[in-house]
This record gives sequence, structure tokens and C-alpha cells, in this order.
Amino acid sequence: MNKRIGILSLAVGIMTAGIVQSPAPARADIVWDHWTQAEALQAAGNSKAAVPHWQYLTNYYASTGDWENAALFSGKLDAYFDALGDYDQAIYYYEQENKYWVNAGKDWGAVKLQRADQIRTTVELYREENNESIVQQLSDPKGAQLAKFEPAYGTYLGVYSEQDPKVGNIFTKMASEYGKKHAIYLAYAHWGQSFPATYAKRAKEAGGALQIAWEPDDGLDPVADGAYLRNWAREAKVAGIPIFLRFAGEMNGAWVKWHGNPAQYIAKFRMLHDVFAAEAPNVAMVWSPGDVPANDIDPYYPGDAYVDWVGVSLYIEPYENGDPSLPSMLATSNVERLTRLYNTYASRKPLMLSETGVPHYSHSADEDYTEWAKLNLQRLYEIMPYKYPRLKAITYFNVDQGMASAKNDYSLSTSSEIQSYYKQLIANPYLLSEVKDASKPADHIGYVPIDAEHQAFTKGTRIIPFIKIPEVYIGKVEYLLNGRVIASQTSLPYGLDLKAGDVPEGSVLQLRIMNKAGQQVALRTFGISSQVSVDINGAVQKFEQAPVIVNGSTFTPLRAIFEAMGAKVDYEAATRTVTATKGTTTVKLTLDQTTVYVNGKATQLEEPARLVNGYTLAPARFVGETFGGIVNWNGTSRTVTITTK
Repeated sequence: MNKRIGILSLAVGIMTAGIVQSPAPARADIVWDHWTQAEALQAAGNSKAAVPHWQYLTNYYASTGDWENAALFSGKLDAYFDALGDYDQAIYYYEQENKYWVNAGKDWGAVKLQRADQIRTTVELYREENNESIVQQLSDPKGAQLAKFEPAYGTYLGVYSEQDPKVGNIFTKMASEYGKKHAIYLAYAHWGQSFPATYAKRAKEAGGALQIAWEPDDGLDPVADGAYLRNWAREAKVAGIPIFLRFAGEMNGAWVKWHGNPAQYIAKFRMLHDVFAAEAPNVAMVWSPGDVPANDIDPYYPGDAYVDWVGVSLYIEPYENGDPSLPSMLATSNVERLTRLYNTYASRKPLMLSETGVPHYSHSADEDYTEWAKLNLQRLYEIMPYKYPRLKAITYFNVDQGMASAKNDYSLSTSSEIQSYYKQLIANPYLLSEVKDASKPADHIGYVPIDAEHQAFTKGTRIIPFIKIPEVYIGKVEYLLNGRVIASQTSLPYGLDLKAGDVPEGSVLQLRIMNKAGQQVALRTFGISSQVSVDINGAVQKFEQAPVIVNGSTFTPLRAIFEAMGAKVDYEAATRTVTATKGTTTVKLTLDQTTVYVNGKATQLEEPARLVNGYTLAPARFVGETFGGIVNWNGTSRTVTITTK
């Protein structure tokens, strides 16, 4: 397929110092002195001494609203600090330069933001979470219902496989070749041609849905309501499977014929929405720009009422447009490329990567990039779904381009190492194999960032780091728990399993990152704790107030456990007394007193029941055994197990 999928150049042109206008004579004295001194110093090869002058000029022109000159002097500063390896300073001035270009009404700073992201050191940490309410809180749309076919949480696996010699358009082969059935299969269609019924049939045979990239090759003028469209829509309904209809994607790019008239595009998209709403309710409308040029995306948005999903074509590659004569793009990760679109639309619509890929070989440069591909494939299938919980579908462009388009090999099957690695990544149940409303992972596990609100876990967890350094390639990742190295990794994919028994409350987890030369380039600290969990007859209990450790004793929520065991519980606030009854057994206790009464007979607790955040907690063994339960403690998972007779 002759599609241009390489990343577009983000800068229309690089602006040179020749555009700078000299200051007006009325204000020339001090400004002109700084200007001429800076030029002389730079010409003499002493850019370090020119820095204070560039800083003065940047601030001066920003204060006067001369945004172009402010941007151009910021450009001298960011280039200097970047070359010096002072990346924090370089990032600051790259971002300043972009801001000044925006103020000047130009998009020339986009390439500078890209460079800032390339040299930014990032260390983030994500972990498994088995509490569905926490996971869904991050994944749900804000103040709205789930969209058509949207999973409650998790991310649909999708693929374009037609050019994969191991699969082709026999979609049932995906499970045997890649270890897992995929949820969405991508097909291309063109306005004026018939509905791709064969592809829909093959998708149905594989138990999947179909994403259709429907392209008006002659532009938008021929797109109209009529017999052709209505028949096409009715055939889509007859297909009997979920269909994600991506009409006229990448409309923000000048390389497609349907670019250039946002008002016309919106009118056509809305018309199609209304037709499919009437004729084919199994079709979800996907609005899907390319991730660049970013400033041209929003004018084409048809509106929330007409869009079911927001998609995006998002690729990374070793060389921009497959041209080795251009600067390397290896430091660009796929993660940051989604940020702007996600922040704009994720609160309203679920997002999908309509097309994406990570090449492991550059044909134009005749270079192998397997390690780089593995690094970014983990980011694609683990980091991006966890960092962006509203990202709910990923469709991989499984193609070896040869010397066409961007001249990259995105194929999963031309490298046995990449195919095996992909199979390993997608085995994660969080990556869903079936499209259905409110779908969930089979293991009911989601992922959350480890931050101030998501530090605590129960039983055990897996942690997944997102690491990005200016040097690109990572030499070693060390994990330190409370000051002690507990693991180190030198190969992908990065991640570590933790047991609750090894992570007491108030623990400190650190990630130490080395580059390939063995130098430490980052150290990031996270708070992390495990919580005691309670299982009753094999069922994990969910509490509003988690169990706690008090003076070495495990305290658990009294009411919740008593009621789970079938007891009736009453609380008398005046005397701070709890009374619980089950069958012929009655228990009475008073908060902060060690004496309790079971059928009127006094017995002593080592620690009294007490209020914690408004909830009554009591020693776990007493709570579990009072009504005849058998209580055990698993120190590895920090789990209280109660088995009733």
C-alpha cells in the first residue's frame, strides 16, 4: 500500500539569525552593545561568553513584545546548552522559544518542543492494581457514559496484517502466529468502491472487529448522501460485527487530498455519522488525525456529538521520512507524541492508535534497530496504556515497507526476535482480545502510576518503569528498596515483581539508571507500601478502610468482616459499644477497652479495638475466630485468611 506514514518534518524551515532586525536607534545604546558583543564573541568561538548577552536580549525582546527576536535569541541559547550537554537549561530555552513563536503566530517552535522531549530524562513507575474501582476511576470518561464498544478498562489489540506473509488477511492465523487472538483487524477501503465484505467476513471468523480506513481518494467533493453510501452502510450492518469507521484519516496533513478545508471536512463527517446512526448501529465513527502537524488538528474536529472515538496515526522511526541525511530521530519516543492529543480529547472520548508502528530495521540506512524497537515496543504496549488509561485500542501496522514510503521494516514476523518479544508483551490480559461494550481484562487487573495517591498495594504487584534518557539506550536499571539493591536488569522488557511481605509500610523504592558506559544518569525515588489483605473462604475482601498494623498486631475492619461472615452488627455511639450476633453467639466490645464479652463471658485482647478514620478495627485473629472461623496468616503476601466452618 503506497501510504506516506513517515513522520512529517515539524519545522517548515529553520529560521536564521539573518531575520533578526536590529534595534531602533532610539533604544540602541545598551541593546546594541549586547548585540554586537554577542556577535563578536560567537564569531571568535567563545559562545560561553556570549550567553549573558543572549539572555539579556531574549528577556529584553520578550518584555517589549518582539516575539520573533525573543524566539531567535532563545534559539541561540537552547542550541548552546544542548551542545554542551546541559539538558535542563536547553529544555528551558527550547520551551521558551516555542512559546515566543506561538506568541508571534507561528508554529516554528514545534520542532524545538520535539527536541526538548528527546533530551528530557524521564523515570516513571507504574504498577498492577487489583482494585477495580481505583482502575476504573482513572479509565472512565469524566461525567459521561462509555462510548460505543468502549471497554471499561484495558486496551484492544489491533493489527493490520494483510502484508504479513505469515497471516495475510486470514485473521484466524494471528492467534497461532502471535500467541493471542486480536480484537481489531484493519482494512483499507476507498470511496466509490464496495464495502469490504471479505475482510468483514474474515474478521468475524476470527472473532474480531474491523477497523476500516475509508479514504476519499478524489477529495471530499464526491462524498455525498445517496444510493452508494446507503448501500455501503447497509452492508456494514449485515456484516454483523463491530466496525470502527475511520473516515478520511490524517486530514490535518497536506499529503492527503481531503486536507485544506476544515469546514467541508466537518460537514462530510457529520453527514456520514447521521447516515450510519440510521443505517448501521454497529458502526462507531472514528475521527483520526495524524499526530503531526499538531497545530492543524483541532480545526477539523467534527464535535463530540458526531465522534465516538478519537484516533491518531502515530509512528516513530530512526530517520525522519527514512532519510539518513537528516538528524537521527532515535531519541524520540512514542509516549510523548500522544500527550497533546490525549490532553485535549481524552476527557470526552476514548482514544485509539489507529495506526502505529516501531521499525526494527531501516532499509535506507541498511541498519538494524532491534534493541531500539524493543525499547519502544514495551513503551507502546505497556507504558502508553498505563500512562494514558483512556487509550483503549492500539492497531499495529505490521508491514515491511522495503524501499517504499519511509523505508522502514515495521513487520513483526521478519525478525524472530521481534516476533517472540511481541508475543511476550501482548500476553498481558490488559490487552484485550474481544470488542464488546464495557469489556474488562480477564484477570481484573489494571495499572496505576506510583504516586502519592497510588503507593499502596496488596499481596503482590508488578512494577513497570518508563525510562527515557538523552543517550537513548539504557545500560542497566537497578531497583533499591529501603537503600538495598534488590534487583538489576540489563535487558528488556524492564519490570519487577514485588511481594507484600518484602515491602512494609513507608518503604522507599529507588530506580538507579545507568547508560551504556556505566555512568549513573538518573536516580528517582518513590514511596511505596503494602497493605494487609483479608480473604474469607477464598474471596478477597474490599474495605473502605484498609487493615493496619498496630504495635505488631494486625487490625482489620470489624463490621465488614463480621457481616461477611453472616453476623448482625450494631453500634451504640453513646457508650462506644459494638454488639454482633450470629446464631447463638453474641459478642460485645467497647472501643479502647481490652475486655470483650462473648455470650456474657469476659475475655481479654492484647490490643483493644479502636477507631481508625471513623471505622472500628479490631485484632484480626479475634475478629476471624469469634464466630468459629479458622484464621491463618501468610507473611509473604501479608494476607489474613479466614475459613468458616
